[in-house]
Amino acid sequence: MTSGRAAGQQAAPGHPGLFRLDGRFNKDTPKNAKLRPFQAPAGNMNHISKSLAVSHIVLDMDVTSKKRLFEQIGLLFENEDRIARANVFEALFAREKLGSTGLGLGVAIPHGRIRNLRDTVAVFVRSREGVPFDAPDDQPVRLVYAMLVPAHATEQHLIMLSELAQMFSDENLRESLLRESDPSEVHKLLTEWSPYAAAERTAAI
Repeated sequence: MTSGRAAGQQAAPGHPGLFRLDGRFNKDTPKNAKLRPFQAPAGNMNHISKSLAVSHIVLDMDVTSKKRLFEQIGLLFENEDRIARANVFEALFAREKLGSTGLGLGVAIPHGRIRNLRDTVAVFVRSREGVPFDAPDDQPVRLVYAMLVPAHATEQHLIMLSELAQMFSDENLRESLLRESDPSEVHKLLTEWSPYAAAERTAAI
């Protein structure tokens, strides 16, 4: 699947902005960055649905290191989107050098900028055993949402990171992602999630 990606993409300098699962900025976020209130798109689909395909979901990947994880993510992007795996690896690790993208509670959102990439594209990986990620709570990561964005992306990038942080703060969602064995169902969980549905579930308990 090419998804309209341009050929010849290269890793671009990373943006250090990242949120914690409570929606606040991490210490490595630029001081001039602004967190806009999350607004769900019309209907059930969220912003994430535009960048994540079912073919980009891998469950129970057998990796135990960040290096091996990024290599496998790079291979998937290369096979599905024709983005050179070396460029993916370089972009993701360039961002990690600015500070871990582990958010805590077994979640990480590695991301990087790619030159000549027209649209944001993402991969969701569930690791079998968990990967050390230098997360704030020191827990190994099993839920990984890796995202590549165009080199010029700014506000959209931050909006998606904000949405992801809010989404993964939903305990019911995290538990469902760890249990589900069908990639299509995982895709539905991720792309149809909304803060309003999460609030309704909490109110019903």
